[in-house]
Amino acid sequence: MATRHLKAHFMLTTGHQLRAARSLLGWKQEDLSVKAGVGVNTVRRMEGFGPKEINAYGATIRAVQRALEKAGIEFIAENGGGPGVRLKKPRRAKR
Repeated sequence: MATRHLKAHFMLTTGHQLRAARSLLGWKQEDLSVKAGVGVNTVRRMEGFGPKEINAYGATIRAVQRALEKAGIEFIAENGGGPGVRLKKPRRAKR
């Protein structure tokens, strides 16, 4: 499993945060599984941690986080208020 040192580099930290990110995109667990290249049971297990810190291999967390970020999710640091997610603001076309 990922060590605490490695996890410090991930913005994706809790199962609830993962579920919220997926929900913002309107993705099923199967959709995220395909996009991240991980098993659907892995996604289910990660979300199952709920408010607790996800306990998974660093490479798995990285793959899931990158898939969500590529789709437009922005992770928000805890900063005392709890970790969060939001959709990135669309870029405006230059005139």
